[in-house]
Amino acid sequence: MPEVTQVKLRDVASRVAIRNTVGSTNVLTISASHGLVSQEDFFNRRVAGADLSQYYLLRAGDFAYNKSYSAGWPVGVARRLERYEEGVVSPLYICFRPDPTRVDPSYLQYYFDSGLLNEAILWIAKEGVRNHGLLNVGVEDFFDLSLDLPNLAEQQRIVEVLDGLSEAERLIRASIAKLNIVKAGVIGNELDRLYSGRDRVALGDIAVVERGRFSARPRNDPSYFGGLYPFIQTGDVVSARGGLIREASQWLNDAGLAVSRLFPAGTVAVTIAANIGDTAILGADMCFPDSVVGVVARPTFVPRFVELCLRRAKPQLEAQAPQSAQRNINLQVLRPLEIPEVPYDVQTSLVKIWSAYGGEVGVMEEELAKLRRLKRGLVGDLLSGRPSVRAPSA
Repeated sequence: MPEVTQVKLRDVASRVAIRNTVGSTNVLTISASHGLVSQEDFFNRRVAGADLSQYYLLRAGDFAYNKSYSAGWPVGVARRLERYEEGVVSPLYICFRPDPTRVDPSYLQYYFDSGLLNEAILWIAKEGVRNHGLLNVGVEDFFDLSLDLPNLAEQQRIVEVLDGLSEAERLIRASIAKLNIVKAGVIGNELDRLYSGRDRVALGDIAVVERGRFSARPRNDPSYFGGLYPFIQTGDVVSARGGLIREASQWLNDAGLAVSRLFPAGTVAVTIAANIGDTAILGADMCFPDSVVGVVARPTFVPRFVELCLRRAKPQLEAQAPQSAQRNINLQVLRPLEIPEVPYDVQTSLVKIWSAYGGEVGVMEEELAKLRRLKRGLVGDLLSGRPSVRAPSA
């Protein structure tokens, strides 16, 4: 095991609290996925006000810690400025600059991401009374956080290993994205050919198209839940991204079923409120509320073929949704939607092409999942000082 030394964050990093006296207009926000990124790049507009004089000025390599917690990041997130030479951040962030003679900056980033500091941060934090979701982490307490650090050479060897895994992860993600683009292009071209060369039929003529239902009030009344009937929401359909929904986070009992509607496995679910035109196929009999429509195709139409046609129509459906705070469409928009009237074997041929690409994507996604599990385990082990990373022998 490598020797580690316990240090305070303040021993290896100094606070950055320099005000924006140079007039920088590159306002940064922290994204867990994208790091410190310009608000104009991230939001397509600048969210901050006109006066940036009290914002902190960061240089490339500086860190900022956002005390706002979110799903997957229970104590907030720290990110290093890598995209730009300089930028400014809200004074609500705690900013710091690592001493490269004491700690490798990439090692410090992995350390914050590992979760090894989560317990300590939660210990010193209290949820802000006036800012929901913002942890009350004081600056002094933050810099008093303890880190167990090996020597600098060991840190750099650990970074080399983790960077290699990160690069492998990036390459797999890029391959999945590329294959999905090719898949969408091939399926899109085939559908375009079918739409242009075949007669069309209204969706309502080849399928039963009905809204879901859940009339219980209040909607979270526990007396309707805890039974045997899976109950999904709009978010479950969106997250499925056209795939199968096999599980539900909520289950209705008999009382819940009585105020809802059970749709059979194979139903194409379509979102019609807030998120318009997202689709998925039920992998089991399930219930859902009226923000989702169930499309139960006749035996002469393959559910996956119908789903692909509906997916293609998403921009059309979105365009027909009123531009209001709660955008939605209704059955009068969905039922007349045109579907190519093609033989069953033509439908299955298209679905086989889709499935072949999906199988390749599935294999790569499983590889990515395995790599991520390996990386999580190694991060926990290497940064906690359990194994050492030996330099290669000469």
